[in-house]
Amino acid sequence: MTAPTVAEGVANEMKKEHTMMQPPAAAVAPPPLRDASTITYGRMVESRGRAEAEYQSGAVAKQRLHKSVALAMRERSEVDLKSNTEAYAYQAESGFMDAAQNPLSTFSIDVDTASYANVRRFLNQGRRPPVDAVRIEELVNYFPYHYAAPAASDRDADGASPLAVAMEVASAPWAPEHRLVRIGLKGREVTMAARPAANLVFLLDVSGSMNQPNKLPLVKESMRLLIGKLRPEDRVAIVTYAGNSGLALPSTAVRQAAEILAAIAELSPGGSTNGAMGIHLAYDVAKANFISGGINRVILCTDGDFNVGVTSQGELTRLIGEKAKSGVFLTVLGFGMGNYKDSMLEQLADKGNGAYGYIDTKREAEKMLVEQVNGTLVTIAKDVKIQVEFNPAKVAGYRLIGYENRRLAKEDFNNDAVDAGEIGAGHTVTALYEIVSAGTQVPVAGAVDELKYQRVQPGTARGAPESASGELLTVKIRYKEPAGEQSLKREYPLNDAGLGFAAASSDYKLAAAVAGFGMILRDSPFKGTTTLADVTAWAQAGLGDDAGGYRSEFVRLVKQAETIQP
Repeated sequence: MTAPTVAEGVANEMKKEHTMMQPPAAAVAPPPLRDASTITYGRMVESRGRAEAEYQSGAVAKQRLHKSVALAMRERSEVDLKSNTEAYAYQAESGFMDAAQNPLSTFSIDVDTASYANVRRFLNQGRRPPVDAVRIEELVNYFPYHYAAPAASDRDADGASPLAVAMEVASAPWAPEHRLVRIGLKGREVTMAARPAANLVFLLDVSGSMNQPNKLPLVKESMRLLIGKLRPEDRVAIVTYAGNSGLALPSTAVRQAAEILAAIAELSPGGSTNGAMGIHLAYDVAKANFISGGINRVILCTDGDFNVGVTSQGELTRLIGEKAKSGVFLTVLGFGMGNYKDSMLEQLADKGNGAYGYIDTKREAEKMLVEQVNGTLVTIAKDVKIQVEFNPAKVAGYRLIGYENRRLAKEDFNNDAVDAGEIGAGHTVTALYEIVSAGTQVPVAGAVDELKYQRVQPGTARGAPESASGELLTVKIRYKEPAGEQSLKREYPLNDAGLGFAAASSDYKLAAAVAGFGMILRDSPFKGTTTLADVTAWAQAGLGDDAGGYRSEFVRLVKQAETIQP
């Protein structure tokens, strides 16, 4: 008998775990009604029926949908909302800026997608998410967009650029008198055969708080999915932590998949959560097996509830920031509910040169660790910053939608010592600006007096000659190569052809719909009279080529939100 392949071994182990994870029939019975915000079982079944009809096109198998609905129902019945200790960082939404007084807007990119999956989890439970759980940029960036990859002409002095830029401007659907600018980045694609060898360390939380079906069992299933996408020469180590940390598996070549899968299968929860000890050990193991020119990454899987040892967010983020200097990148994957610490995990990813995702279902694990595995593992540019200069002759005011905790001082753009976000192979990043055209009153909360010494005298030239060029704005990008310390800069001007929303691309319409949805969930003062029905219409107009069914799922979630009281 021949030995099973890596893929066959993974499949066999997943079948075993799936059998073990199956709940008794009573576990998927209708949950008891707790309060007015609780979705009824009948409504859940009705939602499931609508979703099945939408997904029968083949985007998402009905079997996966059944599992997602059943899991959401089990979660709803298992969590006592009165003891909920989930934590989200406060975000103050930014308003409009006067373009004449503040012509520069600077921020770090963000490829995190955790907020979208977490919002989906709340909606599938029949509840609106907390306001601070909604980060609009992460909702928008959850979706793959059809941006062109870097072309041969997109070259720097030392070779092909890792990034391509796409821009589009049309009317804002929630405020047609305003313009909405979409700035998109696309990372260079890397094939599985061409990507560097990988040195991965799975840092897995096996504390007692992970003893729920949507925590450690889902972590184990997710890691098996990832093993199935790695090459035989890639290496994996497993570090676990609870009250103490331990090396469950030394660095092992994936060609020995049976050993890796056996180590994963043996994991069981118990004890308190000493995350700092696990972090130290995981980075030590990664550095001991460092591959020069390769992928060196720690993958942290946890609910974020660190409760012994170093527990403060400040100390843990400083620890991760120090570890990031070693050249080892970080991926943070959040799991579970009830005690979930989103604020902690987002900051760890930010300081660790990494990205942050939330895995609520096996389907989400497949998206991150199978379909987008190269983007998850391969960093093609780091410390990516965007600075937009607005032309006051065309723009009276502007506001960046989302990115509240990614804003930078204008001086930070040219300062290579200032940390910023990373982008993975094939990843897309989108930023949206709402613009008030010149000659229109800017809706600012507290206007300042007209400047005395900066006032332009009659008959004198106003601004640089470029202000009369007709350009709406210029986008400047800075980034470093993954192993580099000196940034490169590129610039892209944008003109406004006056397009209406109906004439915009499907990608543009979807991004606008998702931003509108986020504004409604956050009860933003900038949403105007926008309704969820409006968002549904915009999203349906933006379905386009819906590979993976993610856009159709978004439409379903918006309709689900309509049935839930705010």
